[in-house]
Amino acid sequence: MAIDPIVYIIDDDDSARESLEFLIDCAGLRVRGFVSADAFLAASPSLEGACLVTDVRMPGTNGIELLDALRVRHGPIPIIVMTGHADVPLAIQAMKSGAADFIEKPFDNDVILSAIRKAISEQAGSAEARAESERLSERIATLSVREREVMDALVEGKANKAIAFDLGISARTVEVYRANAMMKMHAKTLSDLVRMAMIVRLFPNT
Repeated sequence: MAIDPIVYIIDDDDSARESLEFLIDCAGLRVRGFVSADAFLAASPSLEGACLVTDVRMPGTNGIELLDALRVRHGPIPIIVMTGHADVPLAIQAMKSGAADFIEKPFDNDVILSAIRKAISEQAGSAEARAESERLSERIATLSVREREVMDALVEGKANKAIAFDLGISARTVEVYRANAMMKMHAKTLSDLVRMAMIVRLFPNT
């Protein structure tokens, strides 16, 4: 089931935060504001399908410290850093810490909305790939040792005869293992099988 995205706004400037909340709400996205990074961390809201938009300078935990804390606790999360002109070096530091983007104040409404939508879209694609990787890993776990060996060799581009020679079995037996592996993986073609293996390698679950 698709996750309904949510945008968290973290800014100690009440008028700026409320204005941005209104803008995002009018754009049809769920939104919730926090007066500080400390308040956000204390609330510990769900980060599934979330995008954060945070000011870089705030009382208590600043935007970069928030980014570092969330990265340690939850891994990569799309975070857009808002910055004043004098804070651009800090924003660059935030990018090095994994921020998805930084927007210099004052910004155009279309600019911030475009950045938010891009971050949400990229996260959704990544989450979808991870979910598919989990499903494929479960299918791989059902393969026998020989079926896995044959599948790995096929993904490397080896022909049936070469696989048979490497494993010390007949080409006909390789065909049987290949058919079994494709059936268990729900792969209709060899290309399907290769794509599945690549997804698992890009998003390993074990």
